Amino acid sequence: MSRKGWVVWSVALLAALTWTPPAVEAPVAPSGAAFVARIEVIGPIGPAAAEYVHGAIQHATDDGAKAIVLQLDTPGGLTESMRGMVADILAARVPVIGYVAPAGARAASAGTYILYACPLAAMAPATHLGAATPVDLGGGTPMPSPLDNGLPTSSKSTHMAAPDNKAGSDAEDNKVLNDAVAMIRSLAQMHGRNMVWAEQAVRGAATLTASEAAAQHVIDFVAADPSSLLAQSDGRTVRLGEQSMTLAVRDLPIRDYPPNWRARFLGIITNPTIAYVLLLAGVYGLILEAFHPGSFFPGVTGGICLLIGLYALQLLPVSYAGLTLMALGVALLVAEAFIPTAGVLGVGGVIAFVLGSIMLFRTDVPGYTVNLGVILGIGCSAIILLALLLRLVMRARHARRFNDDEQMLQNTGELLQAIAAGGQGWARIGGERWRVQSEAALPAGASVRVVSRHGLLLWVTVAQAGEGESS
Repeated sequence: MSRKGWVVWSVALLAALTWTPPAVEAPVAPSGAAFVARIEVIGPIGPAAAEYVHGAIQHATDDGAKAIVLQLDTPGGLTESMRGMVADILAARVPVIGYVAPAGARAASAGTYILYACPLAAMAPATHLGAATPVDLGGGTPMPSPLDNGLPTSSKSTHMAAPDNKAGSDAEDNKVLNDAVAMIRSLAQMHGRNMVWAEQAVRGAATLTASEAAAQHVIDFVAADPSSLLAQSDGRTVRLGEQSMTLAVRDLPIRDYPPNWRARFLGIITNPTIAYVLLLAGVYGLILEAFHPGSFFPGVTGGICLLIGLYALQLLPVSYAGLTLMALGVALLVAEAFIPTAGVLGVGGVIAFVLGSIMLFRTDVPGYTVNLGVILGIGCSAIILLALLLRLVMRARHARRFNDDEQMLQNTGELLQAIAAGGQGWARIGGERWRVQSEAALPAGASVRVVSRHGLLLWVTVAQAGEGESS
């Protein structure tokens, strides 16, 4: 590929990483007029979502928002990011109204903690929350049955069945579980919500629909749309730090606070599949630069992709065993190119690479898995490239030799100029120009055959009938 092509490819890659569809915002209130801010969290809870919420709350507060609507639709996510968002909600100087919407949305796992942290919580019809059992990144976390903890059971429709406990839960699992229980109970106690169900959601992965959550005082009310949300929130007294305040938000305009470019970019690169592809693009770009030194663009682009991919990986729940297996797989594939072993190193490299890719991210964390189709596609491509490499190696081993004396003595050619007896001239032999010498005088165009070689000088004689020029 030409340097111009690499430039176009690099620009296209950066544009694809940073482009996002334009956000559709609600009508903006006039400067100085009262308004309610809206922050939408859609998708897994991770570093990008936590940074977005932190900045948006500060921005809305500085703009003078009367309240903040935190609209949720999340399957859960990382505990550290969730704790950061909870801390921002509790430290906010204006009341935050948690709202699970639109219809079909959910506040599962980490989303349940965030909803409990909001001074006022609401859900749209046909939404649900719960299943807040923490997932340990090092292994499966047991989910004790609600009955084992002295908690009352709800109807079968309100909680997911928990698997049987193992006989001995280790201390680390218990610490993680009890810490999560204490956190959600403290949030429920702070805002006067159902502590029993909160603990059940953590210990037994219980879930509730919107109407069930309102009936069990897990949320404050059900609101079909933002207008209904503000109407039902108006006049309610909520706790804000050590003080209480009454909301006056009826009919106020809603101003959206979409993510800025940094939050969007962070959200893109912390997608596990994107981070995985960036990592591979970086590695193979540097390998290509090593095989073709001086081309620059593969190396520069590969270096940028590798650094961005590594930055994303350090924000994600990465298995270092998987990362090590991937590195070993790439190393074995490169070694196969330099030390042909009939595919032993190459096959081992493909196996290590695919296994490492599957193990790279913790699959139990919602939203943080690499698309299996991408892994299989890259693995199949590596197998095809390995097969082509082995085929070229075998062809090279069985190819005839061109430059040894034995092969040269079998070649015939054509004189490019007439030569005198004992003189020298030029001839085309084996597709190359050689300086030749003959004991007899030969005209230009005569067919000659090589009889001996002295360095870069060939001795020739007239070719016998039936001997044609070799290619």
